Amino acid sequence: MLKTQEPEFNCLKTEIKPSAKWWTILSVSIGVFIFSLDVYIVNLALPIMLESLHTTFANSQWVVLSYLLAISIFVLSASKLGDIWSKKKLYIIGMIVFTISSLLCGLAPNIGFLIAFRAIQGVGAAFISGLGTAMIVEAFPVEERGLGLGIRAGVFGLGMMLGPTIGGLLVSIGDWPLIFFINVPIGIIGILIMAYFVPPSIVNGEKQQFDIIGTIVITFILTCFILAITLLEEQNHDLNIILALLFLSMISLAFLIFIEMRTVTPILDWKIFRSLDLSLGLGLRFIGNFVIAGSIFILPFFFKLVKQYPTNKAGFLLAIPPIIIVLTAPMAGTLSDKFGSRIISITGLLLMAVGCFLISTFNAELTIINYIIAIIPYGLGIGMFQSPNNSAIMGAAPQDSLGIASGLLSLSRILGQTISVPLVGAIFSFVTLNNTQLNTNINITNAPVESLVLGTQITFRFITILLVISTVFAIYLWWIEQKRVSMEKLISDIDK
Repeated sequence: MLKTQEPEFNCLKTEIKPSAKWWTILSVSIGVFIFSLDVYIVNLALPIMLESLHTTFANSQWVVLSYLLAISIFVLSASKLGDIWSKKKLYIIGMIVFTISSLLCGLAPNIGFLIAFRAIQGVGAAFISGLGTAMIVEAFPVEERGLGLGIRAGVFGLGMMLGPTIGGLLVSIGDWPLIFFINVPIGIIGILIMAYFVPPSIVNGEKQQFDIIGTIVITFILTCFILAITLLEEQNHDLNIILALLFLSMISLAFLIFIEMRTVTPILDWKIFRSLDLSLGLGLRFIGNFVIAGSIFILPFFFKLVKQYPTNKAGFLLAIPPIIIVLTAPMAGTLSDKFGSRIISITGLLLMAVGCFLISTFNAELTIINYIIAIIPYGLGIGMFQSPNNSAIMGAAPQDSLGIASGLLSLSRILGQTISVPLVGAIFSFVTLNNTQLNTNINITNAPVESLVLGTQITFRFITILLVISTVFAIYLWWIEQKRVSMEKLISDIDK
């Protein structure tokens, strides 16, 4: 991976103590941990919330959806503010909002208040998710950037791994409010460390104005688009409403491009996408999270309906990839610092493709050993892909746009996850239900085992093909870029 521009980005940094990077990674990791922990804990506790708050399944889903919508809508705005004001102060504000709203969620008297407080919690999470990566890039020197981002990816995987375990323990001890109350002491510790030990953030010396019009339009676009995808996933809404929302989001996107091209300080400077590393990295991050979300969605159905595994056994098997990610991500980050980000991330994509292909061979006779053999390359691939790819993206971003680049990282992850579930679910459902020969009403939960197996196999073959195409495309563009840089170097040497 050629790093032609990275040194100039770091030259704007002020001299800080060597220990400051470790305080930064510690405080950011605390925010990342409760952010990832919260998602998996809440999903686990939804059935208990439904019963405790005397509400419907549809209403309980909005406990999750309101949170994800708020993150999606506000993450770019929070990130852009980070390029104008102090990232450290904004991160603290996000942690405060997240911590207070967690307390309010635990105290919510009914489902309406809980959904509202979850939306507020999502606003705080947008600041945590959107600014943390930029702060790590500022704190770590270029030659250690992959290590810093690798540690962050490992902590995120740790939250994924511990979510179901901690959630089950807390719910058994003191009912569902405890899953929110646990965030309060952790959040307070993170706020104090950030406030007292992390050095001030780098603030762009040029005076910038916040693009209010662009922010409103982006908010409208994301609201329409994600709401449409969410309604499509639920499969019980009028298709005309969904199409109308998608049409509004496309029209608004065209309007956004029109006005942002004419704005002096746009919320999203389109010139940033001229960087191949940044644009390719964001596209691959979208694909990577699309695959991860789809896999997490399908595998529990296979364990429950095909293998008839109890919940605790399925949970243990699903925890294996996060364990591998926790162990692999920091090492992958260090390797990317030494050998280049793109070569390591492409290797990760290839391993993910191998893992998904092996998963596509699962059948009713699957053994635990065969599952582990298949899931190891999948987990290694995720661990090797995420932090090096993020490092390539952040390394390609100008120093005064680290905040918005970090926000785009978060948004690509959320969009990948949001689009994956309804699309992958539709493929799985279509193949499974159309393979049965029964004439009675049938759904996924009572489909024949052979139909469920075929649905799983076809779905993961689709995912494998998507990964292979993405990998080949990434290798091709990387090769083209290397040829271009080599040619420019040759011309420069001739001129000398």
